[in-house]
Amino acid sequence: MRIRPFLLAAGLSVMAGVAIATPAMAIRGGLESPQPYPFLGSLQRPDSPRADGHVCGVTLVAPQWVVTAGHCARNPSGAQTGTPRDWRVRVGSLSTTSGGEVAAVDKFYSYSTRPVAEGDIALLHLAAPLRAKPIALPAQRPADGAPTRIVGWGVTCSQPQAQCYPDHLREADTVIQPTAICERSGITSERELCVGAEDGSVAATDLDSGGPALVRTGDEWTIAGTVSGSNDDDQAVVYTDVHWFRSWLTGIISGASVPPETPVPNLEGSVSFGGCSASVVRTSASRPTDPALLLTNGHCAGPTPPAPGTALIDQPVDQLVRIGNRQGYPQTSARLVRLVYATMTGTDVALFRLDKTYGQIHAAGAKVFVLGTKPAHEGTRLDIVAAGAGKRFTCKVAAVVTHLREAEYQMDKAYRYEETPPCAPTHGTSGSPLVAADGITVVGVHNTGNDDGEQCTTNNPCEVSRTGTVTVRKGSRYGQRTTMVPACLTTGSRLDLFRRGCTLTRPHSALRDDVQHRERG
Repeated sequence: MRIRPFLLAAGLSVMAGVAIATPAMAIRGGLESPQPYPFLGSLQRPDSPRADGHVCGVTLVAPQWVVTAGHCARNPSGAQTGTPRDWRVRVGSLSTTSGGEVAAVDKFYSYSTRPVAEGDIALLHLAAPLRAKPIALPAQRPADGAPTRIVGWGVTCSQPQAQCYPDHLREADTVIQPTAICERSGITSERELCVGAEDGSVAATDLDSGGPALVRTGDEWTIAGTVSGSNDDDQAVVYTDVHWFRSWLTGIISGASVPPETPVPNLEGSVSFGGCSASVVRTSASRPTDPALLLTNGHCAGPTPPAPGTALIDQPVDQLVRIGNRQGYPQTSARLVRLVYATMTGTDVALFRLDKTYGQIHAAGAKVFVLGTKPAHEGTRLDIVAAGAGKRFTCKVAAVVTHLREAEYQMDKAYRYEETPPCAPTHGTSGSPLVAADGITVVGVHNTGNDDGEQCTTNNPCEVSRTGTVTVRKGSRYGQRTTMVPACLTTGSRLDLFRRGCTLTRPHSALRDDVQHRERG
């Protein structure tokens, strides 16, 4: 199995789950470039971890086209071809923040949505042509041992902090290695190159993704490859062989073979939440001035899950989240400031308080869902809006399960979905809202499925009847109710676990307080 991580910052929310190596310096073993390359540029996106917006390198190959890595064109819906939002390039400058030419990106074309397996390359179309002279596409694959120059604005230290993000371009001279040198990265010899020092002392690093390996053809530079990824700092880096994809590139650039735009599901209101999904929710009694709440799974709430039989309440957090528009691009953002509640007992839910009110989120044009109070039943149609996977699934409740047991946890009255092609939630969809047919009422959250047919183990929940009969349904997927949550919320988005009608699991400390209260009474 290929384990090569891309050389891209994990700060990109649309690329959750992508691992990164720990770099030592930008273009490791290199120096600051003395002069700019007219064809070289920086791809800049609002979801960058950097203030300058840089996420990847790009190379101008035609007046209105730049080539980069396929994983640099990842987007919320996972579309192979589509229209980005607020992407731009700065080309022909040493700096990511000034000089050169700036153009908006109005279309992206990825060779594959599975770049490691099928080809890590993409073309970006610019809204306006640039004056700079494009670089030539290669006429052949470079030979092993051929001299090459690598360039980029990758990180300069191992921490994702502002001081580690260079504004000035860096470069280094190295060679094309035999592909066997990059065997640990799972290199595909026919369409990938191994570039850099054998021991990794000269190589590309994180945020150099998409940048070129340059070779000399006479007095001109030619692009040989684009940065894809590596396993660690002690080896050369895998580059995509641009020559292998030349016909695909020229077909799009010439207009002879242009892929159609990928249909995009409606992801409005969805939130990508680490390896999970989430949504902003309110009750029917919520006021515009109340702090907004974010709903997801209890098992998505943090590194340490709530213990069986208990819950977590009122804990500080500080995390930025972005609420998506219909295409999944950020409509607005907010910070999580408090974990209000999380449990995996009885149901699997977590609530976070945001630093913005419902009125502020509404004014920004973002969708807010409403927590329903009536549970779904057998035959109810539900949509699973999964920002974490960039997908929307249409499901129907096949049964309401008395008890669902997974490892040490038990959840009650869970929803099992019918097993049909439109309903295929997978890992990464945990915490997605289960939305009723009206498109706004949330009656649950997706949380688990039986992967391997095991009985009552992690990722293999089992159904337990009222009489204790255990049933295992390999491949079945389940959601958990949230219809008991509104009864536990009061004015100001505050939690009250002792409120009449609130049946959410209480933390052990709350149980002790309740016993003492009754004893005093």
